[in-house]
Amino acid sequence: MGYIKSAALEETGYVVLDPYDQSKDPKEWLDIEYNDWKSSGDTRFAPLASAFGEIECNGFWNHKPPRTDKDGVWIDSQVAKAPNLVRRAQEPGANVGRCRVIELQPTPYGDCLYNLHQDDNNRLNPDGTGWVVRGFFNLTDDKDSFFVLRDNRTDPEGEVRIALPAGAQLIIDTQRLWHAATHLGSDPRYCLITSWTSGPELDAYIEKYNGVPHAESVHVDQAVLDHGYAEQARKDAARAAYYAAKGQQAKIAMSEA
Repeated sequence: MGYIKSAALEETGYVVLDPYDQSKDPKEWLDIEYNDWKSSGDTRFAPLASAFGEIECNGFWNHKPPRTDKDGVWIDSQVAKAPNLVRRAQEPGANVGRCRVIELQPTPYGDCLYNLHQDDNNRLNPDGTGWVVRGFFNLTDDKDSFFVLRDNRTDPEGEVRIALPAGAQLIIDTQRLWHAATHLGSDPRYCLITSWTSGPELDAYIEKYNGVPHAESVHVDQAVLDHGYAEQARKDAARAAYYAAKGQQAKIAMSEA
C-alpha cells in the first residue's frame, strides 16, 4: 500500500518555507523547562508535546503501549509559557507527535559531520498512513550557522548547507536525509522541532508558505570542508575501534530524538 507522503518533499527530501518574522515574538524558549537529552551534539531539549504530557523526551515506542511518533500530548506547564511556539507547531493542522525546542551549543563543521544522523520517526507507523516528517523553525539569529543535509552520511557529493538566520523554516524528511547543524556562534542555538504527519493538511501548509525543494548552499572554504571530512573520518575510526575492542560492530547513527 505504501505511506502517504508529501509530493513537495519527493525531489530532495526537504523544503524551505518563507521566513518567519521572529522579532515580533517573545523569547519563549528561555522560559520553558529543559532536559539534558543528548542528540547530535551538546544538546538539551525542552518538550512541548510528549508521549503522555510529561516533561521527557523519550521516543514514543519506548513507552507502554509503544506507538509511532504521532498523537503527542501537550504539556500544560510548557504550553502556558510558550503559546506562540505552540501556535506555530499547530498551524499546519497536521497531526503532531513530539514537539520540542532544542538548545545546541557551538558545534564546528567536523563535529557536525560526525553527528550526522537519520531519525526514526516512523517506527511502528502503520502502512497506508501518513509518513512522519519534521519541521525546523530557527528561533535565534545564527547567521554564521547552517544545517547540513546529505543523502549519504560519508559522501559530501550533493551536500546542502542551509543558512540559519532567525525565522528560517524548513520541513525535512529526517528519516530519509542525514542531517545535523554546524553552529558557529558563541551562544546556544535554539530551534523548534515538530513531528508532523504527512497528508493534505501539511501539503496545504507547504503551499501556503511557498515551500521550495532547493536552497542556495552556504559557501564554506575548501580548507574548512577538507578539515571537516578528515575530522569525521577520524572520529568514525575511533568509534569503530572502540566497539571492535568490545567485540561489537559500530552502531549506525540513528537518533531517537
